[in-house]
Amino acid sequence: TCAILATLTLGVGSSRPTRAGVSNSFWWQEERYTDGSKWRFLEHKGPVFVPAYEPLPEKVKFYYNGKPMKLSAPAEEVATFFAKMLDHEYTTKDIFRKNFYKDWRKEMTSEEKSIITDLKKCDFSEMNEYFKAQSEARKQMSKEEKQKIKEENERLLSEYGFCIMDNHRERIGNFRIEPPGLFRGRGDHPKMGMLKRRIRPEDVIINCSKDSKHPKPPPGTKWKEVRHDNKVTWLASWTENIQGSIKYIMLNPSSRIKGEKDWQKYETARRLKKCVDRIRTQYREDWKSKEMRIRQRAVALYFIDKLALRAGNEKEEGETADTVGCCSLRVEHIKLFPKMDEQEYVVEFDFLGKDSIRYYNKIPVEKRVFKNLQLFLENKQPEDDLFDRLNTSILNKHLQELMDGLTAKVFRTYNASITLQQQLKELTCCDDSIPAKLLSYNRANRAVAILCNHQRAPPKTFEKSMQNLQTKIDEKQNQLSAARKQLKAAKANHKASHDDKSKKAVEVKRKAVQRIEEQLMKLQMQATDREENKQIALGTSKLNYLDPRISVAWCKKWGVPIEKIYNKTQREKFAWAIDMAEKDYEF
Repeated sequence: TCAILATLTLGVGSSRPTRAGVSNSFWWQEERYTDGSKWRFLEHKGPVFVPAYEPLPEKVKFYYNGKPMKLSAPAEEVATFFAKMLDHEYTTKDIFRKNFYKDWRKEMTSEEKSIITDLKKCDFSEMNEYFKAQSEARKQMSKEEKQKIKEENERLLSEYGFCIMDNHRERIGNFRIEPPGLFRGRGDHPKMGMLKRRIRPEDVIINCSKDSKHPKPPPGTKWKEVRHDNKVTWLASWTENIQGSIKYIMLNPSSRIKGEKDWQKYETARRLKKCVDRIRTQYREDWKSKEMRIRQRAVALYFIDKLALRAGNEKEEGETADTVGCCSLRVEHIKLFPKMDEQEYVVEFDFLGKDSIRYYNKIPVEKRVFKNLQLFLENKQPEDDLFDRLNTSILNKHLQELMDGLTAKVFRTYNASITLQQQLKELTCCDDSIPAKLLSYNRANRAVAILCNHQRAPPKTFEKSMQNLQTKIDEKQNQLSAARKQLKAAKANHKASHDDKSKKAVEVKRKAVQRIEEQLMKLQMQATDREENKQIALGTSKLNYLDPRISVAWCKKWGVPIEKIYNKTQREKFAWAIDMAEKDYEF
């Protein structure tokens, strides 16, 4: 299941901890999983569970209709979830409050249900103040207290944060089970406010080798199942109750298998680059097909390619979120305009995509695409499918025929990476300072995020942080004004005296002005960057859709420190790219 990769003897070794007989080399330095996943030996300690709920102190009261009321432990725990979020806008949203109240009542005793009949009469303010005080107390902890917590976290990391996979001691990504709480979701998610239930050992499936020392469940409990499946790379899994999705404990992104999967993903996208012109020629020909199913498939593929739309999976029964992708678009999601804003053949998209994030776009398309869309809309109601002869299974089968391993996501990865590379070439100037080059990088990344519809709500602290930054800019401008006056005075003094001392003073003042100008420019770049990033999430594309070798090569070419682009965790994830990429790398 593995092959020696003798041609790649690159870079530095891993800094991951080792033990006797266990290697810590990166995957590209010695062996590769040729099928991308199969392992031969896997041993770990299992996940760390959330501690049992501790009831609130007696002095912290919950009030209903103005009167204090003692809640049962299950009802009180769920109430604390709401109380902690009292200052957040989520708790003002009707759907959040409705879902919370419905699930909260399920945790109440029959007596509590009979009393608590109106969420508006519930007063969680004392709970909220208690948790704020707890938070403040944690900030004020002594050095010794903080050290004690740090040592306990390090102990847990040492015991649970690593596994042995095929003679390698690998870091585990998320060995702690997510705590219970209230589901937030992204966008206007219809399930926001619902209770995320506590995960127990009986919910968890463990995956490890038959010949390994199996993880032990907490005393008095048992695992749901113990599997020995070497065709998957997760160590533990469970099904969460909100959307019925499976959650996993996986290896750290810097692990051998994760690294190779990343590399393979971007290599697949690079293979698409070699045949994308042929594929585009083919789907353009298919726009003229006599078969409606082929025309629909070709137009959908055009949208996936041009707009980086997701394919859109079929909805599972019971799902309430009305989210769609390209294949599941309905008539109501598009409008056609023969002419708009001096552009011809404009299509307006308006629908909820993944995570209920709104996708809104007006885009001019080719005439034949426009004519086909008019044809697809004929005699249909708003709720009818736009592509009624197409689904994701049909599309994926066709994509596999076009290129081995091709999926809609490969198009997103390819178009995202190509866009970044092109934007960096256009925006980067060799004479720019490091802050200016970083602004160019973020603008290139932003073009990708817009293409992929990676939106976010402006941070709650945005206005305050911008005000603080503007205050720093104003102060720096005052410093610069004062420094320039001092330089002018020093020049005048030197002109009058012509001695070495005054000459040196001029040079000192000139350097001071240059230093302050650089600091001011850096602050101004930060302000511009923050404002432009207000509603765009750059992280998703940077970590999941952009070939990291493009960013690394750009850094090496233009003298930008890699840590300015990737933080420590991200550098671990992309260690393979940092070692592989040269400054002339082309996606």
